[in-house]
Amino acid sequence: TDIELIKALGGPTKVAELLGYDKANGGVQRVQNWLTRGIPAQVRLDNQLLFLKAQREVERKAEPAGEGA
Repeated sequence: TDIELIKALGGPTKVAELLGYDKANGGVQRVQNWLTRGIPAQVRLDNQLLFLKAQREVERKAEPAGEGA
């Protein structure tokens, strides 16, 4: 889920920083809103590598112990 992706990347503050959003101008609040509204499609497209990395992290954590090694 988008919540898992944002958490895997370090939370709303870290994601806002990674995306270059200005914290003083609501960048963190913008990302915080995605926890309920979802990550906008254009943001996903523009930052595919970042979200792919997060998706892999989420999947790795979901693997049962002993798999994937």
